[in-house]
Amino acid sequence: MSLLPFSSQLIADVGISLGDEGKGRLIPEVANELRGTPHAVSVVLKVNGGANSGHTAGGIKLNLLPAGVVVRDAKHLCIGSGVVADPRKIWWETKPLEAKGHAILSRLLIDERTMVTDLTHRLLDLAWEDYRENVLAEEPRGSTGRGITPAYADEIGQWQMTFSDFHAGPNFFARKLAQRADRALRVIQHVCRVSPETFAGFFDKLTVAEQRANAEAIELGIFPKEEFDFTRFRGIEPFTLNLDALTQVTWAAGVALAPNIGEVRELILRELHAGRTIIGEFGQAYWLDKRHGFSPNVTASHTYTPEFFESAGIPVQRIHTFGVAKAYDTKVGTHTFLTQMDDAHPLAIKLKRIEFGTSTGRQRMVGWFDAVEKGDALRYGGFQDVMINKSDALTHEGDWQGDLLICTSYQDASGKIFHHVPRNEAVRKTLKPVYTRHPGWTEDISKIRHFAELPRNAERYVAAMMKSMLDVAYAGEPWPAADKLPNLRYLGVGPEPSQIIKDVPATADLVKLI
Repeated sequence: MSLLPFSSQLIADVGISLGDEGKGRLIPEVANELRGTPHAVSVVLKVNGGANSGHTAGGIKLNLLPAGVVVRDAKHLCIGSGVVADPRKIWWETKPLEAKGHAILSRLLIDERTMVTDLTHRLLDLAWEDYRENVLAEEPRGSTGRGITPAYADEIGQWQMTFSDFHAGPNFFARKLAQRADRALRVIQHVCRVSPETFAGFFDKLTVAEQRANAEAIELGIFPKEEFDFTRFRGIEPFTLNLDALTQVTWAAGVALAPNIGEVRELILRELHAGRTIIGEFGQAYWLDKRHGFSPNVTASHTYTPEFFESAGIPVQRIHTFGVAKAYDTKVGTHTFLTQMDDAHPLAIKLKRIEFGTSTGRQRMVGWFDAVEKGDALRYGGFQDVMINKSDALTHEGDWQGDLLICTSYQDASGKIFHHVPRNEAVRKTLKPVYTRHPGWTEDISKIRHFAELPRNAERYVAAMMKSMLDVAYAGEPWPAADKLPNLRYLGVGPEPSQIIKDVPATADLVKLI
């Protein structure tokens, strides 16, 4: 098909599973499509989350900075007010990228209302995980340890600190940080009931994690190893901090960013009025939304299109939503995973070699494509186009020549069929997936750039994924007219930016291939 015009200058890049869908690679594709037009992409906005939401774009792994980093002619990289960010972490990402020739600071704008996170949130994060495991005797929820949930809890409790605080005086900032630290330490000791030894170990754990994550920057001499030494913030007595040291480094990092702190909402309105395009880059995905997902396996922010307007600070208006998925499912943490493959399955073994979290490096679980989850995300979240990544990873390998499965509904013990995801987690845990089976293919599709050149079975599997999602999204009602159907605009056939098929047939024609 020839690509249709986008329906809005605002584009939402959202996940329709549980994250890890490859949303980062959508941004340069949209930018390439609009380059040279009056509606070229001028702003890429990080909408939600914090350093817990990793994206990879153009081979670059990012946590806090938007994937627009790789779109060199995007004039503005924005961090919205719905984000929580440690100013030190911004520098840890920015300086190595600048050293590699990427223009960051000249394009970066952090909203004044973006919330400031710091070490106290990370300590709380670790403490709550310890509480779940050692006090409640529950399985840990699999937090990234980046302090995101405690940071949003400060917002709910009306204790938030924002980047506008770096435009105030150092004494004002120091007082607010001291109050935050006092609250955190009291909760860690008296509510979470962490032992003194465990508390002391938190600082070592964070040091190891950040020195590993920033090993390249240390090796290149961009930062000294001591920059990531969290033990210097440990107080002499248990449950105390070296608050002077923490205040000094946090204030210094924030003040250095002061020229990049301002009014994101005004910038976006100005760019809209000039006819240019703004992409909202979302972390996580629909089923990790703090309201629509299943607690405790959710994030602390809103992860779908409506949050665009809250984080950007602009009026609600028409927006073009891209639902992004993979050709199979992955999850991390302790989620209910109805379509999880047996770890001994040959395809599971193959997929797990490439499936690690961008933010944490954790091994992801892998499973069959769950069209129920994805179709529900599209039905209730909204969408205009779809992107599916990593179809190449399903190619037969070795002795395995088996069928590929797609979950099209769920079934309970009595035989009752569920065409949507139950909103009660206790019910959902009792269900089993109902699958359709699809022959696989042996041909290498990673070098193919035109849909018609795919193996016949690959074409059919792609068509089946799309039809299965739309059967859920439009369950109980007729499909829209052919020219109103959302299309599979991009199909990923490999990790490189060039490995994308852009001429997938229009949906009405695509589903006829099954």
